[in-house]
Amino acid sequence: MEQIFITDVSPRDGLQNQALHLSTAAKLELIRLLCLAGVSSIEATSFVSPKAVPQMADAAELLHQVNQAFPALRSSVLVPNLKGLQRAQAAGAKEIAVVLSATDMMNQKNINMSLAAAVAASEQTLRQAKINRLRTRAYIAVAFECPFEGIPPLDRVLALAEQMLQAGADEIVIADTIGAAAPAAVKERITALAEVVPLAKLAIHLHDTRGMAVANAWASLEAGIRRFDASAGGIGGCPFAPGAAGNLATEDLVLMAEHSGFSTGINLDRLLTVVDFAQAELQRPLGGRSSTWLRRQRERRAAGD
Repeated sequence: MEQIFITDVSPRDGLQNQALHLSTAAKLELIRLLCLAGVSSIEATSFVSPKAVPQMADAAELLHQVNQAFPALRSSVLVPNLKGLQRAQAAGAKEIAVVLSATDMMNQKNINMSLAAAVAASEQTLRQAKINRLRTRAYIAVAFECPFEGIPPLDRVLALAEQMLQAGADEIVIADTIGAAAPAAVKERITALAEVVPLAKLAIHLHDTRGMAVANAWASLEAGIRRFDASAGGIGGCPFAPGAAGNLATEDLVLMAEHSGFSTGINLDRLLTVVDFAQAELQRPLGGRSSTWLRRQRERRAAGD
C-alpha cells in the first residue's frame, strides 16, 4: 500500500486566526493527542511578530516544550524573515518554513513587502537556514487565486517555486490559501510544477471554502502528490486573506486516502479525540465533512463492545 505523508498544521495555521487564544499547555496537549493519533509531522507554531499574530506569542516556550516531550516528532515552525529564523533556532527549531505569496498585493497585506522584496527575503532566509543545517519548507501562497488580484499567472507560480527550490527549500508547498481551486486547476498547476520541482519535493495545502478540498486532494493524488498539509477538525483560516475558511480537515483526507488504497499511519478514532479536544478548548463546533459519520461509527463500535 502506497503511503502519503500528512503534516498537521492545526497548532499553527489552525490556531493563528481563532478568537480564543489557547494556553501553551493546551497547545502542547493538542500536539500530544495528534502524536497519539499517529501524526508524525506537525507545524507547531510561528515566529512572527506577537503584535501581528498574538495567538503565536508563546512560540519559543511551546517549541522548547515540544522538543522535550516529543523528540522524535518532525515539528516545523513558520518564520517570516532572518529575525524570525534567529528566534526559531534559538528556541531549538529543526525545520522552518517561509511563506511567499504569488501576488504583490497579498505580500503587502501579509508581510508589508512587495513581491520582489518578499522573494529576496525568502531566499535569504532559506539560504541561511540551510547554512544552519535546518530542514526547510517554502509555501507559495495564493497559488490558485488571490483575494486581491485574482488568479496569478501560472508562469509566475512556476518561477517562484523554482526560485525557492534553488534557494534551498527541501519542500515546496503549493497553497490554495482561500480555497478557490477546483480539481482541473489543481491538476493543471501540479502537472506544470512537476516540470520544475521534483514531485517528491512538492506538497499541497488546501482550504475548504467552496467545499472542494477533498476533491482537490484527490486531484493532487492523481497528479502525483504524496505530501499534504491538513488540519484536525478543519481548524484554520488566514488572518490576512478575506474569505479564507478552514483548512482541509485531516480526518477527511485520511478517510479518503485510506479508502482509496493509500496508507497514512493515522488512526481515525484517535484523530476524533483531537477534534473533540480542540472543539472544547475553542468553544465552537469543529470537524470535517466526514466527522458526523465518523462519530456515528465510533458510537456504534462502542455500543457493540
